[in-house]
Amino acid sequence: MGIKKRLYSKKFFIANLVILGVIIGFVFAFIAGKGLGKPASSQVASAGSYNAAIPGVAADTANPELTAEVNAALNQAEAVQDAFRYVAKTTLPAVVELDVTEKVSDTKKNLPSIPFEFFFNQPDDGSMPDTTPQEGLGSGVIVRKTGNTVYVLTNNHVAGNADKIKVILNDGREFDGSLVGADDRKDIALVKFETTDKDIVVAKLGDSSKIEVGDWAIAVGSPFGLVSSVTTGTISAVGRNGGPDGNINDFIQTDAAINKGNSGGALVNIRGEVIGINTWIASPTGGSVGLGFAIPINNVKGAIDDLITHKEVQYGWLGVSLLDITSDKASAKEMGLDGKKGGFVAHVFLGGPADKAGILPGDFITAINGTPVKSQDELVRKVGDIPAGTYATITIIRNGTQREVRTRIDLRDKNVASSNKDLFPGVSVVSLNSESINKSKLPSNVKEGVMVADVIAKSPASVMGLKIGDIITKVNDQKVTSMANFYLLLNEQGKSKLTFTIVRDGQTLDTLAFNRK
Repeated sequence: MGIKKRLYSKKFFIANLVILGVIIGFVFAFIAGKGLGKPASSQVASAGSYNAAIPGVAADTANPELTAEVNAALNQAEAVQDAFRYVAKTTLPAVVELDVTEKVSDTKKNLPSIPFEFFFNQPDDGSMPDTTPQEGLGSGVIVRKTGNTVYVLTNNHVAGNADKIKVILNDGREFDGSLVGADDRKDIALVKFETTDKDIVVAKLGDSSKIEVGDWAIAVGSPFGLVSSVTTGTISAVGRNGGPDGNINDFIQTDAAINKGNSGGALVNIRGEVIGINTWIASPTGGSVGLGFAIPINNVKGAIDDLITHKEVQYGWLGVSLLDITSDKASAKEMGLDGKKGGFVAHVFLGGPADKAGILPGDFITAINGTPVKSQDELVRKVGDIPAGTYATITIIRNGTQREVRTRIDLRDKNVASSNKDLFPGVSVVSLNSESINKSKLPSNVKEGVMVADVIAKSPASVMGLKIGDIITKVNDQKVTSMANFYLLLNEQGKSKLTFTIVRDGQTLDTLAFNRK
């Protein structure tokens, strides 16, 4: 077919119409798209009276109507805001920054490791050369003013080894401070400075026994040197144990953000009363993850007077060494103590208060002066708070029977308390059924006894030759059938000598004898 004929054919005519329709469609689509892409203001203007029906069109030119419900909610929010403002204004003047310099006496000083990360603002490498001055920033709380002397409570790990201390108030005033006294067991220290200024604000100390989980918690301090920082949160938990090594406190847990430099600062309630001293954080990064811990203020109120008067905390001393036996289910069950709360007496200081009162290794202390104790840490704190020279009634469980023992509490002497030669028996044992023992490695011929879990250096057990891993099968030639039976034989009256029969590396041996006084 020729070209001319094709141009005038019916099929060609239809094809052209289709192509023309497509072109016209694209043109209209382009024009419509340009219109849709115009600013919203143009659309509103072109919509005339219908703009009121378009949701959100006038949001940037007018506020929504303030209803009674919204107004009430805003008033409540502002009331809470006013409360926080009150707390800040009340507390900030009583919380100071401590600029501390101390000399490192050892070659390397290892900083506490995660999760027990002290938030004293120190270098992260954990080591420094001998006698090199180490600078750090911490916080403190003004707790007392006597004449021109102002006392600041902080942590021992902040100021306990300080050579120089500068106290900086929230308004910028600076004073030279000095260390009054410190205590590593409670991790507290007291710093003082002198001033004739009359406007020094003393913090109001609250009652930490009254706080409950869910209460407001406000942390005040100088994290990373940012003076007078206030963060808010709640009380996440109370009575937390397991702080940095050697610390005998229980702790308040809070999610109020606290970081390095907050240490020694205040944790306050919604009334601006100090309920705790911020001390450590649990963190995989060294920064706040909402797991901060503070020493309850009730734990240290009495210690403030001790530090001022004696330069140290005066602890009551019972003369026992405790073991957390309840953490081992098999051992606790054999002792009849599963589910019980208190402190297990693993060792007794010969000639000490407990020994004189008749308290024995294997006794389980459940109460002091009629007040139950929930854990061995609480027992240590309660005994430590009893004034030396006074008497206390100790409730114990012995051989499944509860009894009371009255004893005189002595003043704790560090030298006496660390003298292992008088710590009887000096050996800690666990049940052969304990989950901590690999049963496959037990000698096939040993069916009864107890395993040595720890031997204290220079103690009677150490002198007798006991070693960790030994299996004690006899005490004074009498068979040991269980944990309870071991302590029954150990404390048998009328025996002047003590010997153990043990199995070690498959061999049966007799230890040296210990002469009891």
